[in-house]
Amino acid sequence: MCLGIPGRVVKVDGNTALVDFGGITREVDASLEDVKPGDYVLVHVGVIISKLSLEEAQETIEMLKELIEQ
Repeated sequence: MCLGIPGRVVKVDGNTALVDFGGITREVDASLEDVKPGDYVLVHVGVIISKLSLEEAQETIEMLKELIEQ
């Protein structure tokens, strides 16, 4: 099992994207997906592995919050 973290793309520069993970931003590899600022994505080990809809991102974020609170 792997853990992908949802985030929102802030900026894209070639194959690198700046992604916001709830206030923490990180540069990640965007070479596997065609993304633009405002897209929601799933990141695993520093690589965007898929794009998410807003609903999917919100649902995943809520599930992660519930896990942290336990």
